[in-house]
Amino acid sequence: MDGSFIELNGQPFYVRTWGNAGNPPLLMLHGFPEFGDAWRDLAPYLADHFHCIAPDQRGYGQSWAPEGAQNYTLSKLVSDMAALIEHTHAPCTVLGHDWGASVAYGLAMFRPDLIDRLIIANGVHPAPFQRAMASGGAQSKASQYINQLRAPDAAQHLSANNFAKLEQFFRHGMGVDWLSDAAMEDYRTEWARPRRLNAMLNWYRASPLVVADPGTPRNDLPELSPDRLRVNCPHLLLWGPNDMALLPESTAGLEDFAPNLTRITIPDTDHWLHHQNPHAIARAILDWTQQNPT
Repeated sequence: MDGSFIELNGQPFYVRTWGNAGNPPLLMLHGFPEFGDAWRDLAPYLADHFHCIAPDQRGYGQSWAPEGAQNYTLSKLVSDMAALIEHTHAPCTVLGHDWGASVAYGLAMFRPDLIDRLIIANGVHPAPFQRAMASGGAQSKASQYINQLRAPDAAQHLSANNFAKLEQFFRHGMGVDWLSDAAMEDYRTEWARPRRLNAMLNWYRASPLVVADPGTPRNDLPELSPDRLRVNCPHLLLWGPNDMALLPESTAGLEDFAPNLTRITIPDTDHWLHHQNPHAIARAILDWTQQNPT
């Protein structure tokens, strides 16, 4: 693994890479509360076939972390990664997990010239996800934590006692502890960088997605158009079925927005599937990319 700073849209971003730079590029986008090194388990399995590129996204790790939720709208996050793809001589394959999936979908929908294949690992397209969160049903209940993370004092709450609450959320929230103590210390180091935790939480605050109260559907939200939010490139959705934050209904009807969709379930994994079974994830990615050449 190599790491260095590069300038994107005039700001510094830290980027890790695995594999030969002559290989086809694979942009790997982490979610909350991780950083670019989130891909250290998976990337070695892919590095013989791809040049794996894993940035610390805006507000995370060693990258630029401006203050204010207005600096974390999806358009700004997509602009960062569009600049990175252009830096690597686009187009490329993009892999996103969790919040990284939101940026990956944004690239596929609004900058399709930069992406030739889209891979999502336990992440959600905004339209089916909003529909599920607005229903007042199981996904609404599972998503109540979003309101807690949007609270003004969330960073203070989560960072108390050496990030005890954030560790609980991250390490035990799904019921399976996949983290070593050494890896946990690496995460604490990144979370402790000045202003980073609040910047990470600004991704939630800047999102327009609405979470309904359980049992109280929201019927006042605009319908999200498949024409505007379409993913036309080949799309692979990898899913850990034991995810307790993103339920199966959060991807129901995804085919309406992604007509060239392949779904693959990775058994006995949850939201953190890329850590729990990286070999199976890599095999699925390699098999699918061979079937969908660029």
